[in-house]
Amino acid sequence: MSNIPVTADRPAGDGVVVPRPPLSRRLRSAGLWLALALFLAWSWGPAEMSKAANLLTDWRNMAEFGSAFLQPNFHEWELYIDEMIVTIQIAAWGTALAVVFGIPFAILSSSNVCPIWIVQPTRRLMDASRAINEIVFALLFVVAVGLGPFAGVMALFVHNTGIIAKLFSEAVESADPRPVEGIRATGASRLQEVIFGLIPQVMPLWTSYTLYRFETNVRSATVLGIIGAGGIGQTIYENIRSFNYAETAAIMIIIVASVMIIDVISAQLRRMLV
Repeated sequence: MSNIPVTADRPAGDGVVVPRPPLSRRLRSAGLWLALALFLAWSWGPAEMSKAANLLTDWRNMAEFGSAFLQPNFHEWELYIDEMIVTIQIAAWGTALAVVFGIPFAILSSSNVCPIWIVQPTRRLMDASRAINEIVFALLFVVAVGLGPFAGVMALFVHNTGIIAKLFSEAVESADPRPVEGIRATGASRLQEVIFGLIPQVMPLWTSYTLYRFETNVRSATVLGIIGAGGIGQTIYENIRSFNYAETAAIMIIIVASVMIIDVISAQLRRMLV
């Protein structure tokens, strides 16, 4: 039976009486919506939202620029596909390394597994990892290891370790504690509780998060190529800088098609593994 105090009842359809939430909860909810509205109003000027009217007044300029992309040129499609494959490979390695190293950090970030003096420092470290954009990490690794795909792999790896740790730890914290308690009752160690009590529960979510991050990293890897971290991004940058919009459109079509294919394959994998 619910512990929520009922202030009043109100009739619903077919004479069903629906409990009315207490006044304190309604005021709290209204306060949150008001705070959100005030925050958006405060951000209106700095975000230059008043320029939204330009989308209506200057749409012809956008149409004229976009018309250059309506005739894609695939004369170097083999090169584009090769570079797209390299981009996917960068995303695959960046995601794989992030998962391998992110799992231990996820366990250390979970308040239902580790004490607070371990959880808080680990979470702050992961906050720093995901707060810094992949491009910043890519610039650092380009200086360290030179131009090429490896710098992109390392940039995705470091940035996504923080993201993976966050997502995985939330899954661990929402796991059912009863299987863990049952394993603990048998005299199992803390490590055995995690391996046999927690991980089997969260593995479906972990798999889904991993596939989602891989899809996202394919997009991120295309951007990293612009600063010399390998993949198809460099080709995009060169064509845009040379005003080769037809070639750029062809590359964008290949990228979109690749992401669609990855999404279909990911959906099938999730059905097979979950």
